[in-house]
Amino acid sequence: MENLVIEGTAKTPTVELDASAGKIVLKGRSIPENSIEFYRPMQDWLKDYGTTPAGQTIVDIRLEYFNTSSSKCILDFFKSLESIKNDGKTNVTVNWYFETDDEDMQEAGEDYEAIVGLPFTIIEVDEI
Repeated sequence: MENLVIEGTAKTPTVELDASAGKIVLKGRSIPENSIEFYRPMQDWLKDYGTTPAGQTIVDIRLEYFNTSSSKCILDFFKSLESIKNDGKTNVTVNWYFETDDEDMQEAGEDYEAIVGLPFTIIEVDEI
């Protein structure tokens, strides 16, 4: 299975989806013109990945900011990961990074954790 890498811009996050390593990274800002269109390749990749995932899947989320439409797409992304985990094919761990004093991003990670059945580690860092 091929990896998916999308270079970040001022409005879109960097995306690194590595199937063989079981590593998923999303970092930067997520305020695309069309969130559904931007996140579609990731959802398609996850659908393929779910057929033969790595034994352990680590998800690193290092977002500075995301808009409302991105939040729904990110939730859908987590729900797809939850389905893969629930199939018993992989263990999924989410590392949610937030900058010191950014309570909104800390709470966003906690909210996602409460909604989906995935273990989150909420990690405070000096800079994203």
